[in-house]
Amino acid sequence: MTEDTQKTKISDFRSGDTVKVHYKIIEGGKSRIQPFEGIVISKRGEGESKTFTVRKIGVGGIGIERIFPLFSPNIEKLDVLKHGKVRRAKLFYLRGRKGKEAVKIKSA
Repeated sequence: MTEDTQKTKISDFRSGDTVKVHYKIIEGGKSRIQPFEGIVISKRGEGESKTFTVRKIGVGGIGIERIFPLFSPNIEKLDVLKHGKVRRAKLFYLRGRKGKEAVKIKSA
């Protein structure tokens, strides 16, 4: 896969979208794919060093955030599950919310 096709394959999401990132994890000699599903709260950076942050609510209502490099070879697949309608580029205000309120975003 060329770099141009990977850029177009991954870069069609925005802040507020609910995504599922299939990320390849290498432990010892074995590798496995671990899905991480949550809301994109920010995209930042320039060129190949672009990153995006995904936030989900884990067990016990604890917020889990993970930063992914946009053009990482370890991202197997990125599914956009739901497009969100937001007015901000950075959704850091979701960090202060609890429970169901922390994952509520209007649908586009």
